[in-house]
Amino acid sequence: MDLKSKWRDATSVNSSSARIELRAICKMFVTHKQTTVALKNIQLSVHDGEFICMVGPSGCGKTTLLNIIAGLERPDSGEVLLSGKHVKGPGGNSMVMFQEHALFPWLNVLGNVLFGLKLKPELSAKERLSVARHYLHLVGLAHCEKNNIHELSGGMKQRVALARALAPNPHVLLMDEPFGALDAITREQLYGDIQHLWKARQKTIVFITHNVREAVCLGDRVVLFSPNPGRIFREFTIPLPRPRDINSIALAQYSSHVIATLKSFSTNREMEVTG
Repeated sequence: MDLKSKWRDATSVNSSSARIELRAICKMFVTHKQTTVALKNIQLSVHDGEFICMVGPSGCGKTTLLNIIAGLERPDSGEVLLSGKHVKGPGGNSMVMFQEHALFPWLNVLGNVLFGLKLKPELSAKERLSVARHYLHLVGLAHCEKNNIHELSGGMKQRVALARALAPNPHVLLMDEPFGALDAITREQLYGDIQHLWKARQKTIVFITHNVREAVCLGDRVVLFSPNPGRIFREFTIPLPRPRDINSIALAQYSSHVIATLKSFSTNREMEVTG
């Protein structure tokens, strides 16, 4: 297989059709000792219904960028547009799913999903209940709605968190290493679940991970970040058919190409610094 012939420069995405548009995003963190440039000149357009995976080492600004897209942080310069509108703070058009499930232990499974629907005051109590149960059914937890959170496994907790994030029907789902703390078997099950839900609901998803194979398994595009300062240095479109199996030979080949690109860039950066 000629891998290079199947990879195209993904920066050609047409911004006019973008659900998310990042324009020259810069972010610095200033302390009394130093100024750290977390993000420098981030340019990225994400299509409606596209699944984007961001990969890079710790400290390269991926989570900071996710928080900026969500409106949880403000960039020092640049613009964030969601559905053509400037993002100036958190809103109902995007939801965030973190590595830790962030569920409320004093609420049961159904109560946690219902909590997410507080963003939809136009729904009646009966309608909220129907929506919450619908999404619990989608993630395979309809039989657990009365369970307490401490009674669930790690994978089940993440499914509840996913149902809670999807229930308000956001345009964009932002996922910050949501499977990072799970065992390998549970992660593989959730890879299938998230692909199924994404196809059924056609959400725009931005997914952060350190795991290259995870990114290639899930993403329409894989966006590679470098640190110091955090910036995008390469993007790949993944043409593999869905649903994808993380253990397939084809996926392993694509993953190897991405890993080689990361290693090559890291080596070149080190040579620039030491040279």
